Amino acid sequence: MDDLEAWLDEAYPRAYRTACLVLRSPADAEDAVQEAFLRVWRFRDAIPAGDGRRAWLYRVVVNACLSRLRGDKVWRSRTDDDVLQRIPAPSDPQRDAEDAALAECLGDALARLPEHLRVPVVLRYYSGLPEKDIAVAIQRRPGTVKSRLAEARRRLSEDPALVEWAGLEVAR
Repeated sequence: MDDLEAWLDEAYPRAYRTACLVLRSPADAEDAVQEAFLRVWRFRDAIPAGDGRRAWLYRVVVNACLSRLRGDKVWRSRTDDDVLQRIPAPSDPQRDAEDAALAECLGDALARLPEHLRVPVVLRYYSGLPEKDIAVAIQRRPGTVKSRLAEARRRLSEDPALVEWAGLEVAR
């Protein structure tokens, strides 16, 4: 039991950040992660051993987020999304204004992606899951994950705000 508690304590910050990026609301993310962790506790005998453990946890977290999205019609009409600025991040004294501008620009572009593309991107690039674990987490085939990530990268590369930001960086 102590092992489970320690594992969940260690996993909470990443699970919370993942939920924030999927749900775009810190309050909803906190509720979703709490719900997910309660499910983990209830079904603790089903937790796979070894490497499958992390993917299984993200599957539970993503499912809790998607359940919340399906039940929250107001979420789809939100326009004032500053969740990325409020996500707790490790303190870094070297962080400067350019990093903040890029994070805001990228966050806005990510928010414009449809849910089925945003979730794999969050799991891959923000949570660090490999494609096979993402497939487990979102209950899709690895090929589907690969194609969704490719489509998301294509759309992000064509996003006008990101193109403009990248153009400004190249010009410097």
